[in-house]
Amino acid sequence: MKNIHPTAIVHPDALLADGVVIGPYAIIGKNVNIGENTEVMAHAIVEGFTTIGKNNKIYPSASIGLPCQDLKYKGEPTKLIIGDNNHLREFCTLHPSATTDEDTLVGNNNLIMAYAHIAHNCQIGNNVILSNAVQLAGHVHVHDFAIIGGVTAVHQFVRVGTHAFVGGASGLRKDIPPFTRGQGMDRYRIAGINSVGLLRKGFSQETIEALVSIFKVFYLSKMNITQAINFADSMTDLIDEQKIFIDFCKQSTRGINRNKAD
Repeated sequence: MKNIHPTAIVHPDALLADGVVIGPYAIIGKNVNIGENTEVMAHAIVEGFTTIGKNNKIYPSASIGLPCQDLKYKGEPTKLIIGDNNHLREFCTLHPSATTDEDTLVGNNNLIMAYAHIAHNCQIGNNVILSNAVQLAGHVHVHDFAIIGGVTAVHQFVRVGTHAFVGGASGLRKDIPPFTRGQGMDRYRIAGINSVGLLRKGFSQETIEALVSIFKVFYLSKMNITQAINFADSMTDLIDEQKIFIDFCKQSTRGINRNKAD
């Protein structure tokens, strides 16, 4: 059974599953599909070809699915797809893609804090935290378990690797390798492996030490990135987390951030 406040505006063609709650003055558009037990709170707007999964909470004045801000967008039926168990906090903005060949995707169990912006064609994994006023430009990829601190700006096409921790008020112009931590607006600097965060997530000390060893190849040696990748590929008995680190660097098109903190 759905619970729709009498002041809400819900298009008759919108698809609302059982248990959906629509709060006061919320607006739900024609092509919206909302899954079971998702709550859309007061004054939130969900528009466009937006699909939202189960058990999400969309907080007051969030703006979900309105047309993207890419000037090349000409009104095509592009999509925003959101998974399950997400918290989308006050005044956050999530836009559909600018092109029909790639959707904007937000996975499961994410916390998108107040005033955060997820632009067109972004791909957000699972268990991600975007803190207050994080600004993601178009085509940004944020991998599982990454945490991005508040008031951070991310350049288009940048990737943030799994379990990376980005300190607040940072500016990201190049890819941030997985399992690392760093901070910096004018010049983002990698401080090392995100050891504390990994321990809290249950990673073993042996795994963290293995990641430190691969980090040293890329950040403490005098090798350039190609040499570091070739050297890493020659290493034996690599564990899965080391392979994830190496593969991320191989797949980088913008280049990885190699500025090292003092």
